[in-house]
Amino acid sequence: MKFDVVTIFPRMIDAGLAEGVVGRGVEKGLVDVRVHDLRTFTTDRHRTVDDVPYGGGPGMVMKVEPFVRALEAIRAERGAPDSVVLLSPQGRLFDQGEARRLSGLGHVVLLCGRYEGIDERVRDLVATEELSIGDFVVSGGETPALIVIDAVSRLVPGVVGDRESVEQDSFAQGILDYPHYTRPAEFEGHRVPDVLLSGHHAEVRRWRMQQALQRTIERRPDLIERRVKETGNERD
Repeated sequence: MKFDVVTIFPRMIDAGLAEGVVGRGVEKGLVDVRVHDLRTFTTDRHRTVDDVPYGGGPGMVMKVEPFVRALEAIRAERGAPDSVVLLSPQGRLFDQGEARRLSGLGHVVLLCGRYEGIDERVRDLVATEELSIGDFVVSGGETPALIVIDAVSRLVPGVVGDRESVEQDSFAQGILDYPHYTRPAEFEGHRVPDVLLSGHHAEVRRWRMQQALQRTIERRPDLIERRVKETGNERD
């Protein structure tokens, strides 16, 4: 799985990939991440990536030319990507289904915006799709890019050592995860449910499914509604 990240803060991406599951996936050669400094693709001595907006208004707008040159360089060096994703609050919501879809691709480019916005021609000429990590504002696309890389990389075979762990994660089955416990069996009056200490695997599986469904109904009923709609569409 190949990722290319275009950003004005490459060290933010490097730091986020240095540890943990994705870092181990990179070390194993299962995930290939290249980070590109957008300022490298400027032509003026100040390495300018932004300018004032036409029509006036607050803030600065990121220029189209550096993004176009960055994609040309990536294509020349790494081949044509399967998807060029602009991380944007205007994009489609990134969820587990989107992570699965991207994990089926071989090469994804992530474009990180900053400042007030990005020249609309980046969407027209460079990006093939837009994704958002939620209905809130962050300072730039670097954190969303790391989230996308992490979520997608976990689905690449071999990145997570225990495949069953990936399959049972929250949202993997369209519902939240069940409660987890480890030793000690009792702590400050809070005891691990007896069924988990029983050794009856069928009962444990049943309890976990019941807990996962109950937790989803209480905390994220929208997931249940979505599943019902999807099941209904499949029957249609």
